[in-house]
Amino acid sequence: MDPNHISMNQKPIRRNEHLLQFSREHHFTLLFSWKIRRGLKNKVAMERIVNYVAFFWHQHLQPHFLAEEKMLFALVQDEMVQKAIREHLTIQEEVHEMANHSTSRVEKLLGQLADKVDNHVRFEERQLFPHLEKILSKEQLEKIGIQLKEQPAFSPAEEYSDIFWAC
Repeated sequence: MDPNHISMNQKPIRRNEHLLQFSREHHFTLLFSWKIRRGLKNKVAMERIVNYVAFFWHQHLQPHFLAEEKMLFALVQDEMVQKAIREHLTIQEEVHEMANHSTSRVEKLLGQLADKVDNHVRFEERQLFPHLEKILSKEQLEKIGIQLKEQPAFSPAEEYSDIFWAC
């Protein structure tokens, strides 16, 4: 059985109301990984998928990472937070690396990126956020909620014009 699969008997994760926006953004980030995999499966031209990765990185993923690091990770300096920061850096490096490789190498990088992003989101949702909800004070969580409301809302990437994943 796939370790990332959630069975119908498994209860949904209850998230602190002040972190819900991050979790909503994680949903769209999981869709990002799915779209990459779908494009690879359907043999879509690598350039189309790479263009989408660049778009999603600049419009959504990079701002999301920066917000997490500024609002959440700056408050706690433990190993779980350090793991999340290292994963952010690895994902960033892979996104930038794609622009400098041949088509055959890019296909492998895209698959790796989809897996890394997927695993990272699941780590944050299943382990890191519950951990932070336990150790951050009510006041700290409320402050995060206020800061998130001041941020531009993370919208689904359906505004991207080339819906290669639907091929």
